[in-house]
Amino acid sequence: MELEKHDPSPESQSPPPPQNPPTTTAATNCCINCGGPTIFPPEPPSRSDISPPPAYRPIRSPAIINNNLSPQQSIILAPVPKSQKVPTLSPPYHFQTPPTKRIHSPDDLRRFHDTTTAANFLGFVVSLSESIRSHKISDSCHLSPTVSALVSLLQTLSQFVDEIPPAAQSSRYGNHSYRTWHSKMVENAESFMLQFLPQDIRCATLEIIPYFTDSFGNESRIDYGTGHETNFAAWLYCLARLGLIKEEDYQAVVSRVFVKYLDLMRKLQLVYCLEPAGSHGVWGLDDYHFLPFVFGSSQLIDHKYMKPKSIHNEDILESFTNEYLYLSCVAFVKKVKKGPFSEHSPMLNDISGVPNWNKVNTGLLKMYKAEVLGKVPIMQHFLFGSLIPWDSGI
Repeated sequence: MELEKHDPSPESQSPPPPQNPPTTTAATNCCINCGGPTIFPPEPPSRSDISPPPAYRPIRSPAIINNNLSPQQSIILAPVPKSQKVPTLSPPYHFQTPPTKRIHSPDDLRRFHDTTTAANFLGFVVSLSESIRSHKISDSCHLSPTVSALVSLLQTLSQFVDEIPPAAQSSRYGNHSYRTWHSKMVENAESFMLQFLPQDIRCATLEIIPYFTDSFGNESRIDYGTGHETNFAAWLYCLARLGLIKEEDYQAVVSRVFVKYLDLMRKLQLVYCLEPAGSHGVWGLDDYHFLPFVFGSSQLIDHKYMKPKSIHNEDILESFTNEYLYLSCVAFVKKVKKGPFSEHSPMLNDISGVPNWNKVNTGLLKMYKAEVLGKVPIMQHFLFGSLIPWDSGI
């Protein structure tokens, strides 16, 4: 045992320890041979020399909910949403006509988020995101008859825009010709559905048409936002519940159907000057869309060269905007907004500093749940029926 240096002379040696040494730190923190101080801590007393332990208390204390967290901190600490299989509907069918609104307050919204319905719908969005991971838009994918019919349907709606030119008016936003386009879309909605619905479930049209017609903006306000975009995702989810869209279709649903939908909505925004519906302004990702950023960030995961900061490279945006949704969205924002990017799109500018696309994707999924599915002004318009039930029990 190594000891601290001390004078070994008889005068400096400590006297022999008493028979009953005091139980103090000073008495026990010494060498057992010479009695000098030692650098080692004393040995703990035997179990019989101490009092019995107090009554048992659990080491892990209950979780404390901190209600003082900012919205950004809450999103960061939230769990990442997980993909889920869509539970298909089995006969006998009891379609609800029409589906109804059930969310009117924060309590209603909290109740919804506690249901299996909410988990399954968000899980469907996550599954779509995962299906396009590391894939370009042009990559080959499985094209089912249903997917082909949906693409054709959206192409027809785009042709309607060409047939209905914008009216001459002085106001900057809200061209009234959009109402003519919207009415024509609604008039043809049922025939569109019958193009791909099998004979035995054609009665589902009355339940799925409201999701479809609410996907392209509001006719009276002439606006469009993330709530309408969520209705389009809900319409696709209904088709998945009916078994018309299967998991092997998911990649094509994003790269063919959703891309065509995004092209149509941009065309409507530019031609008819749709106003943003409930936009976060410059503090949102985009005035109109959210999901293409989710799907687009998934596309770029593990890309060898392009990083989140690559959105500031104009050559990259110009060369790859047709292959990657995220780059397409950023390029479109830069096209329609003027001024420094960091000023008109600070959120996108901040995200460009994230080290990799996987973190961007998981963060956007959590943000979609909190900022879109978690907002009463958006979800108060969401519809519930037999395909998207209000209560759990799918």
